[in-house]
Amino acid sequence: MLGLNSARLLRGPTTAFYRLHMDGLFGGVAVQHGNNKPKSLHKTRRIWLPNIQKVTLYSAILDQKLKLRVTSRVLRTIDKKGGLDNYLLETKDKNIASELGLELKQTLQKTLATQAK
Repeated sequence: MLGLNSARLLRGPTTAFYRLHMDGLFGGVAVQHGNNKPKSLHKTRRIWLPNIQKVTLYSAILDQKLKLRVTSRVLRTIDKKGGLDNYLLETKDKNIASELGLELKQTLQKTLATQAK
């Protein structure tokens, strides 16, 4: 029993999970794990982080600028859809895949409902 605990202490703490699903618009992109494999074939573990940018995007419906953390892939999608509002309203919830994005989408829908009355 003592041997197992000492081995854990020697290895160090377990790796922390990257909190992608909470604080930005990431479009389902997550941290990927794999190996470096050089010519010597000595494999070492590594991770690939998504390309996250801090940007300020304008919401016409809310009439305010929002500072968000967004992947470059989602930025291209926002440009393709015609803005942040269209991206959030036209994209399915499972493809937004973030708590912040779903909250923004609900806020936009409520604002549109009150403006329509």
